[in-house]
Amino acid sequence: MIIDTETKRKLREMSAQDLLDAFERLDERIIVPLSHAETVRLAVDNAHSVHMDAKIQRLVKRAGLRYPQADLRTIDLVEERGLDRSVLAGLDTGNYLEQRLNTVFQGATGSGKSHLLCALAKSACRARYRAIYIRMPDLAEQVTVAAGKPGGVPKLVRKYATYNLLAIDEWLVDKPDEPFKRFLLELMELRYDTASTAFATQLATKEWHRQLGGDTIADAILDRIVHNTIWIDTGEYNMRQRHGQTMLDN
Repeated sequence: MIIDTETKRKLREMSAQDLLDAFERLDERIIVPLSHAETVRLAVDNAHSVHMDAKIQRLVKRAGLRYPQADLRTIDLVEERGLDRSVLAGLDTGNYLEQRLNTVFQGATGSGKSHLLCALAKSACRARYRAIYIRMPDLAEQVTVAAGKPGGVPKLVRKYATYNLLAIDEWLVDKPDEPFKRFLLELMELRYDTASTAFATQLATKEWHRQLGGDTIADAILDRIVHNTIWIDTGEYNMRQRHGQTMLDN
């Protein structure tokens, strides 16, 4: 569709480049039989689609996913791994985010927990929620660095409290020290019943309390996690070994 120079200038001045591009992409042969209102609606629909796709891509990039290609809609060998396809589909709808529910992927080493965690975070981004992925050892290191700065730890707590979905990988792979435990308590307190947190771990739930130190702080942290959580057993099937063998065979 031909747009005059002055109209182009005005659209750019209003930061409406997406809309201008949408108008220019319209095929004259398609829009001839359309009314003015229908033509505008078509251009706006196209511009909106492009705008939202770009926004989703920005959210995915900012989430820092370890596996950005992961997708709940294309998980491999669901039945062989003992995964419930209906549960994964339910997570992809994002209802758990509206209900402020947590999610735990729990299973053996190599069973695809991290991949599922990233797929969950990507799904949240597709629904235009703010998500972030982080390994627990990296989070512990951030807390240590923040402790050396005035107001650093409270600021870090507030940062991670703001995300709609916080995806923590390698949960309790190491025993947290006292400062990190207190950070986790403050973080889980702020997120409790206000946002969703997802965890990937190879530890059974009964081991969490001991790994957190077995004290009242451990009680308080767990109390803010376990009661409103969707639990998913990722089983024993070693997806890492399978993918490695596939690469060798090819």
